[in-house]
Amino acid sequence: QVQLVESGGGLVQPGGSLRLSCAASRSIFGIDTYAMGWYRQAPGKQRELVARVTSGGSTNYADSVRGRFTISRDTAKNAVYLQMNALKPEDAAVYYCNYNRGPADYWGQGTQVTVSS
Repeated sequence: QVQLVESGGGLVQPGGSLRLSCAASRSIFGIDTYAMGWYRQAPGKQRELVARVTSGGSTNYADSVRGRFTISRDTAKNAVYLQMNALKPEDAAVYYCNYNRGPADYWGQGTQVTVSS
């Protein structure tokens, strides 16, 4: 089992920045193939992929955040981060951390991001 704990959400004005963190309860960056990413879900909408990094180091982003958000990982800390810049009201959502390795799929509890003036 892997527990994922997100932090860093909050209220920010449009144009502002936030950095989300996701800490895993144990070592997750091994030699196996995996993907770790951030998803978000706004009220009344489906959960959507925001950004993801694979074991090979490849990253992919939703079109709506590309150029503004950056995903990174710290293998020593078993953590993944999401730097969010130039935030827009439409970025407001609950952000979830996800870790996937083969059939195993883990989710954090989510952290709320509110973008409002």
